[in-house]
Amino acid sequence: MGTALTYESRRLPRADEPLYASRRQNLLRREPYTAAIPARIADIALDLSPDTLAEADDASAALVRFDSETTHFPAPFSAVLLRSESASSSQIEQLTSGTRAIAEAVIGERADGNAPLIVSNVRAMEAAIALADDISDASIIAMQKALLGDSAPDAVGRYRAEQVWVGGRLPHDASFVPPHHDRVPEAMADLVAFARRTDLPVLVQAAVAHAQFETIHPFPDGNGRTGRALLHAMLRHGGILRHLAVPVSAGLLSDIDGYFDALTAYRRGEADAIVQVFSSASLQAVDNARRLAAAMAALQAGWDSRLTGIRADAAARSIATATLEYPVINLATAMRATGASKPAVTNGLAQLVERGVLAPGNSKRRKRVWVNQEVLDALDAFVARAGRRNYAD
Repeated sequence: MGTALTYESRRLPRADEPLYASRRQNLLRREPYTAAIPARIADIALDLSPDTLAEADDASAALVRFDSETTHFPAPFSAVLLRSESASSSQIEQLTSGTRAIAEAVIGERADGNAPLIVSNVRAMEAAIALADDISDASIIAMQKALLGDSAPDAVGRYRAEQVWVGGRLPHDASFVPPHHDRVPEAMADLVAFARRTDLPVLVQAAVAHAQFETIHPFPDGNGRTGRALLHAMLRHGGILRHLAVPVSAGLLSDIDGYFDALTAYRRGEADAIVQVFSSASLQAVDNARRLAAAMAALQAGWDSRLTGIRADAAARSIATATLEYPVINLATAMRATGASKPAVTNGLAQLVERGVLAPGNSKRRKRVWVNQEVLDALDAFVARAGRRNYAD
């Protein structure tokens, strides 16, 4: 049966009955519902097709090659990719925001909407990468805490202690009911043991671990984004990625239905599909990220040309490079990113406006910022390519 689920009958606690509900809902709540029991995978022998293994091998090689090219990319490109992965992962959960809004949230100039939540996902990704050498219950909980610690502090710091379900108002009519919470600790211990194995191809192992994590659904919230952060931790842990966080979630965006269908197939015992989905997403992510790197390198070369001949232009050049990471920038961020004094940064910003690299503006908080529209346009193009099944431009 491999990864196939089994099921058990459970009942909701009577004490949880709401005061205001229809008679039908209250009667239904008193009936048993069916919850999943995840397969044990710690010692599973994965039976994957040769084609699936070959594609995973090709994708792994592409990831390794791209990661090794990091010295050829613009200086802050690793941070740009990390943010792109975080935004794409959030978009899968229907948390969307414009590139300018996200850029404002990064520098503390926007506190409303989805943008701050997406920035929290960056922190979860950073935590995942920092903890990649220690795939454990504690590190996985730390990833989810980095994600939701600010927005939902009551939902972090532990695995869930209640039944959750996907779709429907009750588990009785849900599209998927993860395991009862009393099974979560044991299921996660089994998953951690699987993640620590050294006898499997890394991308295959990471894809299966992700699918198992989403099946267990160990947290009350943030499972999708935490599960994709775990994928990156495993790619780093396995040595596939050493310098960059390749935006694999951006690759998933071209076929979100296929991603969720693959999770469903995994729960039927068919592991090939989830490995194929992540292999394809990795290849597409590398292609898209390489295009973004080329676009940003071209922008930087164009700014250098525009800034040629400016007296005392060192701060201006440093600020221009910083806007690859901070396309909306304020004075404090520019000073921190460049290490230059306030007068030097103020003069550099004025030079960049004069030469058409930046435009002055106001943030959502009505504070003064400077905007690099060319970088925002390049990021928008990256997002547009990620959302198309086949792109050629």
